[in-house]
Amino acid sequence: MLRDVVALAYDGVGTFGLGIASEVFGFDRGPEGLPTYDFAVVTEQPGRVRTDTGLDVHVEHGLERAARADLVIALGWEHGDVDPPEAYGQVLRDAVARGARVMSQCTGAFVVAASGVADGRVLATHWRYADELARRYPAVRVDSDVLYVDDDPLFSSAGSAAGIDTCVHLLRREHGAAVAAAVARRLVVPPHREGGQAQFVEGPALPPDDGQRLRDVLVWASERLDEPLPVERLAARALQSPRSFARHFRVLTGTTPLAWLLAQRVALAQELLETTDLPVEEVARRCGFGAATTLRQHFTRRLGTSPQAYRRTFRGTGEPALVAT
Repeated sequence: MLRDVVALAYDGVGTFGLGIASEVFGFDRGPEGLPTYDFAVVTEQPGRVRTDTGLDVHVEHGLERAARADLVIALGWEHGDVDPPEAYGQVLRDAVARGARVMSQCTGAFVVAASGVADGRVLATHWRYADELARRYPAVRVDSDVLYVDDDPLFSSAGSAAGIDTCVHLLRREHGAAVAAAVARRLVVPPHREGGQAQFVEGPALPPDDGQRLRDVLVWASERLDEPLPVERLAARALQSPRSFARHFRVLTGTTPLAWLLAQRVALAQELLETTDLPVEEVARRCGFGAATTLRQHFTRRLGTSPQAYRRTFRGTGEPALVAT
């Protein structure tokens, strides 16, 4: 269970990523009934550390504080052409060796890659730095087309805001959909974005109101997941032809209407399994899958566990269910 989290700080550390880690894992939400963590920022030489925006932060803890962490976060690394100090690599190797998890945010992927723990594994990073990361560390499989990658025990995000998505995803794995949704609401961010969603999608210019129109359709659809929602119905709601709607949907979201619907339905199923005693057949109906067999098929494909096993896990021991990557 995730209880102890540290973030690695070094010269030029990413300010925004440091803020994300501190907000998600350092803020005390215990009074709200949410998990709390023993959170610390650590550095090789405690004291003043310069961030990438020139803002100095005072870091009290040395790297030895990371020895008991369940999660070590490698924040943005400003010096892509220079290997990080070996001491940080040792922290990451020790973390993986004892069964802890490692997360990188944006160019923090360079720190993880330099340590060797990602050899033969997949890392996401910002598309701007993906080629350089792949060139410097050929043993790492770099994915520049996604928001984040879950290659447990490694979690990596593509860019600054995607770091929030990665943290929320990890909370969902550790504590379940209800906790992840509650934290996301506090952060005023979507409770779930698919990691495989594109970082950016180039496409034709769209009318300026298309973004708001699509948001309205998504809200409308998310309130009717128990109903049939073919692309024709969604397109009609957006006052577009099905072909235009599907094209605009991909341009604006980086995914397809069907993939988005499946993700929302599985997420709702997770929430209902955690928070209600509804039979699996009824959960399937309320999520729009129709039958329990269909729910089990999509649930297992996405999460690597059955609905029944997921319910036992999150309503029983509190230990995280296995999730396919």
